[in-house]
Amino acid sequence: MIAPTDITGLVLAGGQGTRMGGTDKGLQLLGGMPLALHALRRLQPQVGNVLINANRNRATYEAFGVPVCEDTVPGFAGPLAGFLAGLAQCRTPWLLTVPCDTPLFPTDLAIRLASAAADQDADIALPLAPGGDDARADAPLRPQPVFCLLRASLHDSLARYIAGGGRKVGAWAAQHRCARVPFNQPGDDARAFFNANTLDELRQLQHPA
Repeated sequence: MIAPTDITGLVLAGGQGTRMGGTDKGLQLLGGMPLALHALRRLQPQVGNVLINANRNRATYEAFGVPVCEDTVPGFAGPLAGFLAGLAQCRTPWLLTVPCDTPLFPTDLAIRLASAAADQDADIALPLAPGGDDARADAPLRPQPVFCLLRASLHDSLARYIAGGGRKVGAWAAQHRCARVPFNQPGDDARAFFNANTLDELRQLQHPA
């Protein structure tokens, strides 16, 4: 088994927020609290310790009380650059990444991914779930690759992939033993992986139909 103390959590808040008008998405408010802080508080009970990946407003993120790591790859290179920054600071055997814009992710995310990784002797575990606007319980399952449990020993593999121009989480994950974990069991929230990429989607989180 993979214990929670074997996992470092990483909240990804290092993007440009292009679809939100260039604002720092992690600092947009939901119920009066920044999205990244929602994600941090949801992740903390599931893992041993937590980091935040952020490339702007570092002092604000540091005020959340956990270490902040910036991308080492220039130019806002996407979530894999955040993965790499987290792996460079990770001192546990595993790293679990979550995006700042999906604050309702499952409270048992870590244990379910870790269980699958251990059972399948996998290097990476990814959830399969309804996502985007299609948040019905019977919606087709899709990979949610920015939620990623990965071995810390994959740092060098990821560095080589990014150096070669790779940017897709799924394409990199396919190079390794990868467990895919359905999150459509009875009791699972179909909206758990709904992400607020735009201000309109953030309003949907504020005022669900």
